[in-house]
Amino acid sequence: MPNTALSTAALGMSAQQKTVDNIANNLANVNTTGFKRSRIAFQDLFYQNVAASKRGTNQNNGRSSGPQLQIGHGSKAVSSVRNFSEGSLKQTGRSLDLAINGKGFFQVVMPDGSKAYTRDGNLTMNANGTLVTQSGLPLASRISIPQNAVSVNISEQGVVSAKMPGNQGKVTLGQLQMAKFVNPTGLSAVGDNLYRKTDSSGQPQFGTAGMNGFGSLQQGFLEKSNVNIVTEMVDMIKAQRAYQTNSKMVKTADNMMAMTNSIKR
Repeated sequence: MPNTALSTAALGMSAQQKTVDNIANNLANVNTTGFKRSRIAFQDLFYQNVAASKRGTNQNNGRSSGPQLQIGHGSKAVSSVRNFSEGSLKQTGRSLDLAINGKGFFQVVMPDGSKAYTRDGNLTMNANGTLVTQSGLPLASRISIPQNAVSVNISEQGVVSAKMPGNQGKVTLGQLQMAKFVNPTGLSAVGDNLYRKTDSSGQPQFGTAGMNGFGSLQQGFLEKSNVNIVTEMVDMIKAQRAYQTNSKMVKTADNMMAMTNSIKR
């Protein structure tokens, strides 16, 4: 069935193009702090019953209960599956750099007041001294650091304290609250290293870093991307070969149609 082969091969090419596009995005974010690689999940399309065995015909309804000749109609991309395995930690020595060693997310307040979640702990301060992301979004804990603070310390449990001029002790400024999800792969990526909750991810669970299954915080470190360049390159070669094979199938189906037309003449 050359007509079916044409459309099936075209769908195969489209599927592999989506795979290559996804790999390109993974590779583009190989140096993005806290980035989590993703892959495309595919499903096969409906099957057409071309012929059925007469020996297996059911006497009551006339339907075949034996082997059938079925022709599939290709595949389709159904979702992108994100891999939330932890990336390695990179030491920066910067006091406002935080890495989550284990499960959990930082909570960020969006401009519309809603919450988003991130593994990117590359923090800074705005003009008011509030801890914010590099995009200027404040953490939900709303911790402000005095402009004249000599140094800032963030414990593994997320307690933020600062040493002030003329004060030998440390002043506690607040506590960073963490969030985690039953199914983090169900989170929706919205860019800027941010994720939003969905029905698939479930509602966030809140807690303290280093307790009740939450990862501890590492000050002066950042979590690197979990993209493996070698793995992505191998997957890209596989996708390229599959794309080439499907393109050859298009040519084969076209040649078969041309031969059929010549026979009619």
